Amino acid sequence: MQATATQTLTDVLNKQIANCGVLYIKLHNYHWFVKGENFYELHAKFEEFYDEITGYLDELAERLLAINGKPLATMRDFLQRATITEATGNETPQQMVQNIANDFGTIISELKQGIQNSENENDQATADILIGMRSSLEKHRWMLTSFLAK
Repeated sequence: MQATATQTLTDVLNKQIANCGVLYIKLHNYHWFVKGENFYELHAKFEEFYDEITGYLDELAERLLAINGKPLATMRDFLQRATITEATGNETPQQMVQNIANDFGTIISELKQGIQNSENENDQATADILIGMRSSLEKHRWMLTSFLAK
């Protein structure tokens, strides 16, 4: 039996679609404007992250469409719905890394609830997507936190 986009699943997926949209732009900002002794390392890492986030954005939206839901698809909607904030444009490299670690922490916490909601709705396919995201973001958050401990 195919899952149907209940309001709960729509909310879970759209919140993370919004977060991915905001994070995608934030990571580009950081990628373009990072400076200093860790430029090469952070420039490459931010690009790696926004490439990964692009995949999540697409996968989440396509999952919502597959279960007859409607994904958010405008920057206005993303900014209104996201639980993370956009870049200010004035961050130091240290602040950039801390902000991304914090954003990943926020998303991880929300994914835990989203996984539970998906399982409660008997939608293992959505839960699997969220579990994969959670696992990857937990690893990235650990690495960013370790980087900050230098």
